[in-house]
Amino acid sequence: MSDEATTEVLKALQAALAAEHAAVYGYGVVGGRIGAQRLTEARSAYDAHRARRDALAREVRDLGAAPVAANAAYALPFEVTDATTAVRLAAALEARVADVYSDLVRASSGERRGSAAGALREAAVRAVRWSGQSVAFPGLAERDAPLGRAGASASPSPSASSTP
Repeated sequence: MSDEATTEVLKALQAALAAEHAAVYGYGVVGGRIGAQRLTEARSAYDAHRARRDALAREVRDLGAAPVAANAAYALPFEVTDATTAVRLAAALEARVADVYSDLVRASSGERRGSAAGALREAAVRAVRWSGQSVAFPGLAERDAPLGRAGASASPSPSASSTP
């Protein structure tokens, strides 16, 4: 792999790791408000994101870099006060994770690309379960655009650096 390709892969790995840190934090908030009916689903997603986070940190170290650290806290995209807003947050977390994994799919090849595609798929499936809505191409920026307005987003995508 060329230095330029390694740099792109590392950048995408670090972005995915940052998104996983934010998702782990966010699911802590979700778990506190979700209610008993969907608590098992929230715990399962939390565990999946922790496992992905740990695997990504190992991959970054294997490439000779220091994994990006988690923030102490993250600004949420909206106030989470009850089970309904907790479900909205879970859907937003999964959409954000799918976004960054699509970048990792583009930047990588071989086994890493397959793993990233699997993570993108898992996040997209969880997003559908939480939101009740699907998109044609999870992880693409124009996914929420009204017909004829490619690139316009109907809902903001939180950034991995400051929000889950």
